[in-house]
Amino acid sequence: MIFKSSLISLLCTLLSLHGFAQTTATSQQTLLVRPYLQDATPNSIKVMWETSQGEESTVEWGLTPKLGRKTSGTAFDINYTDARIHEVEITGLKRLTMYYYRVKTGKLVSDIYQFKTPPFARDQQAFQLVAMSDMQRDHNNPDKFSEIIQEGVLSYLKKEFEGEVPENLALVMIPGDLVADGVQYDQWKEHFFDPAQELFSQVPVYPVPGNHERNSTFYFKYFSLPKNGTPAYEEHWWYKDYGNTRIIGLDSNEGYRNRTQLNWLDEVLALTRDNDSIDFVFAQLHHPHKSELWLDGEEDFTGEVVKRLEAFSTETGKPSIHFFGHTHGYSRGQSRDHKHLWVNVATAGGKIDYWGEYAQKNYDEFTVTQDEYGFVMVEVDPNQGDPKFTVKRFSRGNENLGRDNELRDSVTVWKFEKKPRMPQASYPVNETVNPVGLILKANIFSSDLENAAHGASHWQISKSVDFSEPIMDSWKQYEDWYAYQNLQKDDDLTDEKVQRLENNSSYFWRVRYRDQNLNWSDWSAPAKFSTNGQVANQTGEEE
Repeated sequence: MIFKSSLISLLCTLLSLHGFAQTTATSQQTLLVRPYLQDATPNSIKVMWETSQGEESTVEWGLTPKLGRKTSGTAFDINYTDARIHEVEITGLKRLTMYYYRVKTGKLVSDIYQFKTPPFARDQQAFQLVAMSDMQRDHNNPDKFSEIIQEGVLSYLKKEFEGEVPENLALVMIPGDLVADGVQYDQWKEHFFDPAQELFSQVPVYPVPGNHERNSTFYFKYFSLPKNGTPAYEEHWWYKDYGNTRIIGLDSNEGYRNRTQLNWLDEVLALTRDNDSIDFVFAQLHHPHKSELWLDGEEDFTGEVVKRLEAFSTETGKPSIHFFGHTHGYSRGQSRDHKHLWVNVATAGGKIDYWGEYAQKNYDEFTVTQDEYGFVMVEVDPNQGDPKFTVKRFSRGNENLGRDNELRDSVTVWKFEKKPRMPQASYPVNETVNPVGLILKANIFSSDLENAAHGASHWQISKSVDFSEPIMDSWKQYEDWYAYQNLQKDDDLTDEKVQRLENNSSYFWRVRYRDQNLNWSDWSAPAKFSTNGQVANQTGEEE
């Protein structure tokens, strides 16, 4: 009897302790990852967040802070614990409209945030996006990503524009390396979401995986990206339209550099070619095709993507960009024969790849490379039927020299061609010259486009007037910032030195000019000349 009484007493104690544990667990329910926005359309948006426990997934929303409407969604496991990720899609929204919202899981209720729905292309609405990458934490500078968000992006928006963040920023693009190790669960909250919560709760974020994500299931659980990729690879590659711009996300990681992805890209570009409402294509993937600061980071697969974007832009007249990262520094280049930009938007936190630290190379395509932290803003403007976009790089400096959102690079590209005036050959024209040290000369750059400036010159020499096989093919930019120096300083681009030609031969030469907005002129009329080593050189002295 005493044994039975003791057993009952023990059982009651255990039940009491279990109840206390449940109560304690409930009281400790926390919001692990605050609300962040995904996959916005003019009529819908997805809201996601993470809690320590709880299945309820409710978003309260409305046109005022009083809210008034509710939408429910789903909760799912993230780490084989009680923690849950919540996803709610709000539909029936009006385009270009500001909404208020908060999330609710049980007794846990978030603060109230805002978002703005995107426009349709027909709305002809200008917008801005930010692109940045490689924010994986550097333990020597652990707060750098937080600085990029707070003192960088948010400070810039507050200083330059009136109104709330969603009124001035449409979306965030991130071409990879969000965390240092994608299989480390805690890094997603502590290193990525926590520093960016004030931005991501107001503006949708669109990442693609980098090598540091390691194809982690955490990446694919934390993000709900457009489901229009190849079946079985859907969120590895996808596309999203915002106004007159199509954004394409690609996966350049090992195991996904395959023909399947390239075939999908071909199909998307074909659809985009026939879509009159799309003026621009912005693609993002992690690895560079060429990288001035870190040659070991280059990938041939990205070169295949670049070829497709170049051909698309030339065939359709729709300019394009490929954003990338992997190399921890900023670079901006452009394809020679196409309206296509190459933009490395790193680094937003990862350790900088400094000049002289790795194997490096000066590529013709790149106008500027900087070993600095920072972010890129892109302004897209329908411009009353004459669409254009402007890419701006804002720098936070590096460990040796700090910068406070200093504008370090900018380029504007129009959709429609605005050719500079065709240059004219000045020297030599129907003359006999020395084959050694010849200097080609043309007239000064001019254009009907207001404020247009000389951006590049392309020189060719050939033995045939059709230039089918040029023996000299030289492309020079108006600036070439490499290893802290402008290697094109003092080059006005109206002359070009030729080291050596064959003696007693006849040649043709021509030149074309490009403005700094990627518009090429027509080629100059071919000029003929011949060589003879016995004639006076251009200083008047006999060789």
